[in-house]
Amino acid sequence: MFQRILAPVDLAHLEKLERALKVTAEEARHHGAPVTFVSVTAAAPGPLAHNPDEFKAKLEAFAREQAESRGIDASALAVISHDPTTDVDDALLGAIDDTGADLVIMASHKPGVAAYFWPSNGGKIASHSDVSVFLVRDT
Repeated sequence: MFQRILAPVDLAHLEKLERALKVTAEEARHHGAPVTFVSVTAAAPGPLAHNPDEFKAKLEAFAREQAESRGIDASALAVISHDPTTDVDDALLGAIDDTGADLVIMASHKPGVAAYFWPSNGGKIASHSDVSVFLVRDT
């Protein structure tokens, strides 16, 4: 049914992604679909990496570890942005097109009052893309 899965990840908050990563792996195995783990970062040095190449290497290592430990075909796509906080939704929409993904599986927090004023990342992806979006709530 699904041919390619895109899974946005934030390497700074992997502890909050376990449930979404598990669902991603289950769906990838079920559909025989490869997963592209995508992450958006700035070109400037940050707490995770000194430069985009170092960030890309860390994301690729993460994808390899996911592939080996979960028995899936996985790759990585690092997207460099001038302002990741404001560009993340547009970067993810571009990544959907770039990878040809037909399913996005992403972690999402439980909605609060702010959700009435600002859409969540997952909400924006679902409303501005023509692919299926599976939001996995943390518990």
